[in-house]
Amino acid sequence: MIRTEPIIAVDNVPKSSQFYQKLLGCTGQHGGETFEILTDNGTVILCLHKWGEHDHPTMRDQINAGNGFILFFRVDNLQQIFENATLLNAVIEKDIHYNENSLKDQFILRDPDNYYLIVSA
Repeated sequence: MIRTEPIIAVDNVPKSSQFYQKLLGCTGQHGGETFEILTDNGTVILCLHKWGEHDHPTMRDQINAGNGFILFFRVDNLQQIFENATLLNAVIEKDIHYNENSLKDQFILRDPDNYYLIVSA
């Protein structure tokens, strides 16, 4: 099996962790100021890493965070997650709509660090 466990750099790990937990209903497994592991039913879905910590070369300088990168989440409860995003006052780029390429309903939003997220059924 091959699986991707993306790690994104963020300004405030606890704040971003709470955002994703409230948005997606996932769970924080690690906790802390510099690193977090977010899981859903025991599967890692996203890791959060504080900018500038641990000297990772692509996480040293916050220049155009997320440029060229989309976080794509496939979910079973699209409407609930959209409502969660609304309650979080997240920046919604596009409301729920049908994507003719994926043949699925989806919506698009930004996280607290301005990462571009697509949430799809």
